[in-house]
Amino acid sequence: MKTIASSILATLVAALALAGCNTVQGVGQDVQQGGRAIERAAK
Repeated sequence: MKTIASSILATLVAALALAGCNTVQGVGQDVQQGGRAIERAAK
């Protein structure tokens, strides 16, 4: 029973980690686009 619970927990942690990476990547892209817009406005 412990091994099943451990496997489920490990799977959930891995899924959350992958989802977190995608979220951070998306935020990075948004910030980058915002910076480009500021650069264009400053020209």
